[in-house]
Amino acid sequence: MDDSSGLKPKELEFTLAAVSQFSSSSLSSSSSSSSSVIARFSANSGVAELRFHRDSEFIDGFNVDIGTSQLFKLGPVQSLCVSEISGAGKEKSYSRAVTIQFRNEDESRDFHSAFEQWQKDVIQAGIHLPNGAIAASKSKFDYKIEPSSAKMYFHYYGQLLHQQNMLQDYVRTGTYYAAVIENRVDFTGRVVVDVGAGSGILSLFAAQAGAKHVYAVEASEMAEYARKLIAGNPALAQRITVIKGKVEEVELAEKADILISEPMGTLLVNERMLESYIIARDRFLVPNAKMFPSIGRIHMAPFSDEYLFVEIANKALFWQQQNYYGVDLTPLYGSAFQGYFSQPVVDAFDPRLLVSPPLCHVIDFNEIKEEDLFEIDIPLKFIASVGTRVHGLACWFDVLFNGSAVQRWLTTAPGAPTTHWYQIQCVLSQPIYVMAGQEITGRLHMIAHNAQSYTMYLSLSAKMWGPGAVQGGILQTASGKLDLKEPYYRMSQPQSYTMAQDQQPQQLLQAQAIPIHTEDLDEAELLQQPSENTGPQLQ
Repeated sequence: MDDSSGLKPKELEFTLAAVSQFSSSSLSSSSSSSSSVIARFSANSGVAELRFHRDSEFIDGFNVDIGTSQLFKLGPVQSLCVSEISGAGKEKSYSRAVTIQFRNEDESRDFHSAFEQWQKDVIQAGIHLPNGAIAASKSKFDYKIEPSSAKMYFHYYGQLLHQQNMLQDYVRTGTYYAAVIENRVDFTGRVVVDVGAGSGILSLFAAQAGAKHVYAVEASEMAEYARKLIAGNPALAQRITVIKGKVEEVELAEKADILISEPMGTLLVNERMLESYIIARDRFLVPNAKMFPSIGRIHMAPFSDEYLFVEIANKALFWQQQNYYGVDLTPLYGSAFQGYFSQPVVDAFDPRLLVSPPLCHVIDFNEIKEEDLFEIDIPLKFIASVGTRVHGLACWFDVLFNGSAVQRWLTTAPGAPTTHWYQIQCVLSQPIYVMAGQEITGRLHMIAHNAQSYTMYLSLSAKMWGPGAVQGGILQTASGKLDLKEPYYRMSQPQSYTMAQDQQPQQLLQAQAIPIHTEDLDEAELLQQPSENTGPQLQ
């Protein structure tokens, strides 16, 4: 029988390796005994709780109100559950935290999925919180993202100078324009939603292509500028409505036929706007609608760059001073050294630095679920083309506009015209040596965090070469932890190139040739120099 809150009394259990209280000074472990800890989700009397038990006994002080808590990943098998308590004012404080240790990564992933599902049930049920607020008033975005991060994010994109930086990326803007205008058949007479509309440029493109109506959804103060820009184009303005708000919160008057957005961040997933793009898909689109873009691919390859490695390593030399105004700085050298290597390098690099052909990880925006983007795990396997020192993993992305008439790729590949996204180089503090023909394996594991980005765990290994290889041994391994939120911007401006008005259109790609169901794809052709018969290029 359902209770009045709309939540059914039910239970779900997980076996944990350990659970402990978290404090600023230490972790007070509650799991010193050898017996296992049971985490039990339950809903009774309108309250959804997470309780911890050992030997069938409830562990006092460890109960968690799911409706007022957040769960964060500290590592592959460790998480932190923070309980929110509201004071008399509007400001909230997080006064209690529980560290959870899982037995393996699969159980960690299942626990996080269960926690989010229970939290969704709380929101849908609209449970009254102790302070009288309604949980349903807090959107999915607010639950996932730290308020300070969201404030900075929307402030950044609310400024015209940053919109200008993106508009002047002619590869980006020109490819979007071509993808829309060349596919008028998809837009004519259709309802379009522009997610994160910014200045409103994509909404104007859609209206130019004959859209029946465009809903431009923008959460930052840029919405006011978008209204002004659109009003200044009266022939199109009557078919565009600007809505200020998050796609997780706003309501539209009708369902849409097309979703258009520029949700890509550095390495495709930074800023976590892809999740909002997927939420908008589920909330606003009719069945079999189109998404522009519809597919994204993250490309990866090991690279060798001695100059970059030395440049990063030398940054920490400052901390090797033993007499800095009478102070010995060397105790902090190790931390500084690792800190510099925790920064992904944002730069445009020469594709000749790559040690092997790349592989890619495909994200199908039509099919992927929002929660699939919370944790991205990519196995790596390469064959070295040359003998050299491998300094890390180079990454870039591309997206597909799968129009009915024309298909276009927007690429950020090395060797292609530089975009404001550049490329990413994840530099390891310990290089590995490889010979031509040697296999390089590893893993790129990305975990989303509430600062609208990802923690990246990278490992690369070089297998044994020669007679000993048949034994399957590993010769050397290097690993690192990087924060995609805190990159090292090695370049300040995109490389200059000309943009002629009479250029040939980008070579079309055949739909049947697009591998969208394979997780790891070789895409060496993106790195080849353009020729008369190969490679789509936007000049």
